Amino acid sequence: MELEWWHWAVAGIVLILAELAVPAFVLVWFGLGALLVALVVALAAIGVTAQLSVWLVVSLLLVFLWFKVFRPERHKTRIGMSAPAMIGEIGLLARDVAPFEKGEVRFQKPLLGTDTWPCIADEAIRAGDRVRVIAVEGSLLKVGRMS
Repeated sequence: MELEWWHWAVAGIVLILAELAVPAFVLVWFGLGALLVALVVALAAIGVTAQLSVWLVVSLLLVFLWFKVFRPERHKTRIGMSAPAMIGEIGLLARDVAPFEKGEVRFQKPLLGTDTWPCIADEAIRAGDRVRVIAVEGSLLKVGRMS
């Protein structure tokens, strides 16, 4: 059986529409690859093996480009990130902190939805100093002075 250009066009449209039911944002790239193969087959007669090869290569290239190059940055506000991902973040101390006293640290980008967090430290650190998150203890961030 020979695949005609319209077979690829229909398959491409079906794959793109299937993305509505499967929200992984992957099927759309295979659908666009099929539409490109439809265009190639309409312009030049190529065999089934070449058609499948073009479809596979173009589709995988589009998926790679999306996930590695063009995908929007995730977690711009860091909402939903895990506590270990907060370790190492650098902030500015907004309120003095000392052992057994809470302070407050402010971050340039919000972490888990807010840019200020209550914090604790093993040493006294004055407001205005830069600190690094070294641990998460419950709802408090444990910070240390930047060296």
